[in-house]
Amino acid sequence: MSENRVEEIIRAAVTQALERQLASLRETVVQEVLREVGPALARNGESSTRGSSAALQKAISAIQAGTTQKEILRALLDNTVLYSGRAALFVVKNGAATGWQGIAFGNNDAIKDFPLDIGSGLASRVMRSRASEKGTPSDVDQHFTSKFGVPSEGDVVLLPLLLKDKLSALVYADSGTEGGTLDVAALDVLVRATSAWLEVISQRKQAQKDGLPEPEMHAAPSVNDPFAAHAPIHGKAHAETVPEVAMSAAAAWGGPTSIPSGEDGEIHRKAQRFARLLIDEIKLYNHAKVADGRKHRDLYDRLREDIEKSRATYQKRYGNSAAGAADYFSQELIRSLAEDDVSLLGSNFRR
Repeated sequence: MSENRVEEIIRAAVTQALERQLASLRETVVQEVLREVGPALARNGESSTRGSSAALQKAISAIQAGTTQKEILRALLDNTVLYSGRAALFVVKNGAATGWQGIAFGNNDAIKDFPLDIGSGLASRVMRSRASEKGTPSDVDQHFTSKFGVPSEGDVVLLPLLLKDKLSALVYADSGTEGGTLDVAALDVLVRATSAWLEVISQRKQAQKDGLPEPEMHAAPSVNDPFAAHAPIHGKAHAETVPEVAMSAAAAWGGPTSIPSGEDGEIHRKAQRFARLLIDEIKLYNHAKVADGRKHRDLYDRLREDIEKSRATYQKRYGNSAAGAADYFSQELIRSLAEDDVSLLGSNFRR
């Protein structure tokens, strides 16, 4: 059998397997997000049509119908106007936020590349808390309100869009200049669902790659960053220099400090990606446990079953390979799940 034919068979098998799981993944994401924000929805009056779970599920389904990151983000903005008068998405990069797209503004194109001040006010609070914050127009960049107008109802909200624990974008929403609704809880659901679905799509693409011979690597944007190609006109000319640390806690835990070259290097890179995929899956389906575990420094106790099941999966595939001694699973567990602080896993965690 030719190599091309083998590749075709593998490609078809991987695609079919992933497609079979997408339906259940969609429903799992919907229910997980609604479970987390359900109490807030109840406080806001869930009996209304727009605030109901059924309406939100329909909006989330529209987001999940997107097959590319751009389509998903566009669907997010399209559905924000069900719960607000107008909305805009700002990309956060190199310590600055710039406009990506807007909806229901008098001039949506003017949002693109608009530099939003995140050094003070409401935006600064969101950057620190990494949670949704509600305020008044006076809490927002005055250049923004001067250019786009003050909402008639007074309140505004900024919501963080997190991708793999990184604050990648801010979603701004208000009631609009002609009067409208502003349902913060519902908007929070949509943004959380978008973050979760972007991660699912990212994992799906990575899994497809891992099931095939790897193409030549070029200097391309990361698949996990939908804003990688965003180059704002008003952005900083140069990224701020980040001090280099000697070694992260994850790397210090064990394993090589550099990946070997040649065939063994390919195995190491695949093992790293597989470990990352497993940890991302744990975080995706256990948002509440992860947050509580980090807060109380007992992540391992709360997620022991998921961690050990994923560890066994990793060991089965790479434990006896050239990358076995590196233990990338434990490294990724510390780096990603514990945010490079092994103490967050708790005293019962053992390598």
